[in-house]
Amino acid sequence: MTRGVLLYVIGASGSGKDSLMQVAREALADNPDVVFAHRYITRPAHAGGENHVALSETEFAARLARNLFAMHWHSHGLHYGLGLEINYWLAKGLTVVVNGSREYLNESSKKYSELKPVLIEVSTEVLRQRLQSRGRESAADIEARLTRAEAFKQLRHPQLLRLPNDSPLNETGAAFVALIRSQTAVMTCN
Repeated sequence: MTRGVLLYVIGASGSGKDSLMQVAREALADNPDVVFAHRYITRPAHAGGENHVALSETEFAARLARNLFAMHWHSHGLHYGLGLEINYWLAKGLTVVVNGSREYLNESSKKYSELKPVLIEVSTEVLRQRLQSRGRESAADIEARLTRAEAFKQLRHPQLLRLPNDSPLNETGAAFVALIRSQTAVMTCN
């Protein structure tokens, strides 16, 4: 059996990762070869954004102490983890889609040779409009996010896949689903 593919989705805050992941999750729900991993986050479940498993700081620390995370990192005051279940899914030859972290990409790549980063790219102007429309950040915070987003333009990885996301969601969602399908491993049995 062929080992699966780990699609590690990254992009600046406001790039549309959560929306694209939701569209793809719904479109590929009946595809047994593709699974979407939920992140474990020390953020309340009702906080909005992605569909995640909410953990308290204590719960996260207990799982970390028991080595229950395949990957974990700390960003923006929160702890994030991906469970060991992704290892089982990859061993079964599945395409595993995860919401990753740019800062953790190098470490993740060392752990998973089958990792392919998927960079969700968005122009500065579209990103500014999206951040302003969601109304969660001040003008100064938005400018800081735009500055951090510039670092994504410098990203290099031998397996990097890029997905432009300036178009409407129905267009880029379909393109993201097609990208995932194109990366789905072909199952082979001995």
